[in-house]
Amino acid sequence: MSKGLGTTVGRTSRRRMLRLAGGGLTMAVLGAGLTGCEDELATGGEGSTPPPRSDSPENGKGGKDGGAPAPLWTKSVPAQTYGDNDELVTVDGVVIASGDPLAALDGASGKERWSLPGGAVPGAPLLLGNGTLYLASGQYDGNVIGYVPGSGKETWRSHLGKEYRQPRPIAVDREQVYVIAEILEADGSSRTNVIAALNSTTGKVAWKEQRDLGTQQNGIHAAVQGRHLVYTDFKNNLTVRDTATGRQVWTQKTTKTSYGPFVVHQDLVIVPQGQRLQAFALSDGAEKWSVEAEEFALFREPSLVEDVLYIADSGRTLWALQPGTGKKVWQSTALKDASAQVPRQFVTASGTLYAATDLDPQGGVHAFDAKTGGLRWTFNDKSGDHHAWLVATDGKRVYALHGKKLHALPV
Repeated sequence: MSKGLGTTVGRTSRRRMLRLAGGGLTMAVLGAGLTGCEDELATGGEGSTPPPRSDSPENGKGGKDGGAPAPLWTKSVPAQTYGDNDELVTVDGVVIASGDPLAALDGASGKERWSLPGGAVPGAPLLLGNGTLYLASGQYDGNVIGYVPGSGKETWRSHLGKEYRQPRPIAVDREQVYVIAEILEADGSSRTNVIAALNSTTGKVAWKEQRDLGTQQNGIHAAVQGRHLVYTDFKNNLTVRDTATGRQVWTQKTTKTSYGPFVVHQDLVIVPQGQRLQAFALSDGAEKWSVEAEEFALFREPSLVEDVLYIADSGRTLWALQPGTGKKVWQSTALKDASAQVPRQFVTASGTLYAATDLDPQGGVHAFDAKTGGLRWTFNDKSGDHHAWLVATDGKRVYALHGKKLHALPV
């Protein structure tokens, strides 16, 4: 899932600008230094009731005063993130944030387990699969490398070919690692790119297909389900390819809000498109269901957690849906009266739904009752950093990354 250039406080990348614009921010806001104001014109709809706020401190419900709990530990990390979900991962007892050097911290103590000079290529994902962490080489030598997440030991390496530049892994399944790379011209420039599959055992190229002229290698989000490789890009394309051959099964245009992550569930791909959330059949792209937000409200990025689809809209309504049908599990307006950013990434642990917001101040990590959507507390480190928040969990702790600060919260 490639991205664009890095983000610093007060400055944002093209990818970041596009994603924020797709989330409902106006161009005036973007020009005013990314204050993160959301569209507040939406009102509560049918079946939308604000659940009571819980003040109980047990099981992820906050500190003694009913507020957010104190972190178990906080560490400074060399993070280089853009707000994408795959830039903070936890696996094999470690938590890793994209950066240079790439450092894996012990989840319980925060102590460094291993460090990789060169780290993750800025904008490239931390891709997990087959018990392996796949990274684009920080040496920019055309390699894609696999590591043991718990130890940092290299176990796999592949080279697409000298005629390609900057291959970046975008998805992985049991047999293959899928990459996007620039195709080099004789003068060293590049006007086209290729998508390819690398054998996850041997590293050999299984297939490669040149993408259409005008497509870009940045801004890719991808997922694999069976024989289907699904991805979106900056050019508003939603594309499905056959994982065995690379053949394009179907493609269609999406709206301006499709730059961020989408969800794949069984035989469906679920994509937010402005005021509508749509589910398409992986086999042929036929629409299977859709959900519509209120007038002026735009859907944000969805997350599929324990077979529940969670998504927020710019009107500060939080939805929990059945991914197979789009039917409502619950709908929460607990954030309607809060001066808070809208959440756009979700994880669950011990009956609590943790939701990371875009930008800061007044953002952070919201904790909701996973059964009702009731807001329990909001954690903010009060740093004023304008980076997006990211969350990950190992079931024992919730890790919240904000700028270059990584916090471990109790669950």
